Amino acid sequence: MAIESLGEAWNLSWRVHMRCGQGKRAGMKSIAECTYGRELDVETLVCTRGRDFPLAWLAERLRCPRCGSRRVVVLYEPPATRSAAEAVEW
Repeated sequence: MAIESLGEAWNLSWRVHMRCGQGKRAGMKSIAECTYGRELDVETLVCTRGRDFPLAWLAERLRCPRCGSRRVVVLYEPPATRSAAEAVEW
């Protein structure tokens, strides 16, 4: 079973992490690399974006709060205690 929405991820206790994807270069110019990264609160994401918001669109809607870059990487972490299939049956 594929998990495709924020609501499904929240129901299954997934964790969502984001980190800035801005590198050391801005065009031809060298800049300081942004190393910002945080765990996002999935419940807040569901409240602000809705239960049916696709996980695939989340990175496009975020911005790094430290440097303002639109280049962010989103990582999804399923719970380690049980598989998604077991959680659905439970």
